[in-house]
Amino acid sequence: MNIFTETGLNNDLLRAIDKLGFEKPTPIQEKIIPNILNSNDDIIGLAQTGTGKTAGFGLPLIQKINIDNRAVQSLILCPTRELCMQITADLKDFAHFSKGLSVIAVYGGANISPQIQSLKKGAHIVVGTPGRTLDLIRRGILKINNISTLILDEADEMLNMGFKEDLDSILESTPRGKQSLLFSATMPAGVRRIAETYMNNPVEISAGKKNTGAENISHHYYVVRASNRYLALKRIADINPGIYGIVFCRTRNETKDIAEKLIQDGYNADALHGELSQSQRDYVMQRFRNKSLQLLIATDVAARGIDVSDLSHIINYNLPDDPEVYLHRSGRTGRAGKSGICISITHSREGRKVRELEKITGKQFQKKMIPGGREICEKRLFNLIDRMEKTEVDEEKIESFMPSIYKKLEWLNREELIKHFVSLEFNRFLDYYRNAPDLNVNQENESVSKKGRGNNTKYTTIYINLGSKSGMNPSRLIALLNEAMRKRDIPIGKIDVQRNFSFFEISSDYDQKLIQAFDNVIYEDRPVIVEIKKGGLNKTKGNKKTSSPRRKKGNYKPKSKAGKRR
Repeated sequence: MNIFTETGLNNDLLRAIDKLGFEKPTPIQEKIIPNILNSNDDIIGLAQTGTGKTAGFGLPLIQKINIDNRAVQSLILCPTRELCMQITADLKDFAHFSKGLSVIAVYGGANISPQIQSLKKGAHIVVGTPGRTLDLIRRGILKINNISTLILDEADEMLNMGFKEDLDSILESTPRGKQSLLFSATMPAGVRRIAETYMNNPVEISAGKKNTGAENISHHYYVVRASNRYLALKRIADINPGIYGIVFCRTRNETKDIAEKLIQDGYNADALHGELSQSQRDYVMQRFRNKSLQLLIATDVAARGIDVSDLSHIINYNLPDDPEVYLHRSGRTGRAGKSGICISITHSREGRKVRELEKITGKQFQKKMIPGGREICEKRLFNLIDRMEKTEVDEEKIESFMPSIYKKLEWLNREELIKHFVSLEFNRFLDYYRNAPDLNVNQENESVSKKGRGNNTKYTTIYINLGSKSGMNPSRLIALLNEAMRKRDIPIGKIDVQRNFSFFEISSDYDQKLIQAFDNVIYEDRPVIVEIKKGGLNKTKGNKKTSSPRRKKGNYKPKSKAGKRR
């Protein structure tokens, strides 16, 4: 089935679908729409977040509504206010050409009086969170004793959020002959209990494999020291200028701390956590939905029910303990047929967790290297140039200003103008990332053991005219090498940092490339000199007469020990 006309939907709904730009049904829609239209069977729909469940149940639900009957005919329960509002908005969009259909949202954290007034006027479909729905039922305002359809959306999330008792109370109040539709990304024991207790021989419909990741999501991970997680997060954001995503943290305090740091460092970010009032939460979500925020920092609980279809990235600031939580997080990107990336910032002892997640998602996780300053500045520079090239010029709007601008800038030639333009945008990045250390944990600690002495690698000893007096240490030296060579997997051996200069070992396959790479390199306003040291690093031990390219200046005094390993 490639087009919606084959699903059995009426012309009013097909016109709405066309207006919304839907081209063909998703797998869950393709399976579930005809089933709902052509039977009254109870259905369990298993599909990950973002696979089109709302249209899957919403379109046939609207078609089966009797517009002439103003009593509540369908009740949809979902875990959060945000999802409640999103489902309501979607149903209204689907019913754009279905005249007279009334859909009302009821949820906590808002004044109940307007919701009561709306219900008294009559509604065909009510979408609600469990707590507010039960409150309205007990007040006698919301009458569900004659509903024909009950839908539980994200049932596993509702149970995770503690709505078991509320759900039981609501379900016990519904008529036996209704059609029940239960949608869940996973089927834990609590969801299975609901199905067994309140559903009648349900048909199970699954879109793809159970508990697996979506096919159009790529999974990346970075390995850093725990103390460098925040720095790594900033570099990930910097190397992706168009990033639009959610950063998941473990705790409320961590969420607030990370958001505050990002805001202070000039990023378009904000936090979503349990201490926010409903009005504050709404304000943050409004800014995030209209993309005034690029990064939303949130806990899993606070982010439940967020339905934004075009997120480019999900970032796990910490890997969750529960693999199901990872699936829920990653499922928030790669929606509506778009691709997405789920990134995890890990430490060296989490390799087993990564392997387990690979098995559960059925996808291979790509290990990435935290980018260095040169890579980031280059990426952002060319992104800016691309944006400038694609900017539409409206001659009429700017024409009156141009003579003054030309006169103001007439002292600059073409090359100088470009330099000023680049400097205006990039001085902050260039200053921040100048001499920035390498954050990749394996660069300093694992390179020798994995790539070096154990595999017969031949090394060349290199002299460099930078030492501890210049702020050099093994980590910064490796970062400098990576920046100059623009390659991160070159085997590095021993490193000896002295006061005015240093020695290090590099794979002999790269020694000449290294010499060429450092031609005209400047470090803290000082030309960098690198030269091959004959005889090897160890032969400098105790040999005060060892020749050196810098001996004439009196700053070459080898240590008695060979220094640190990388």
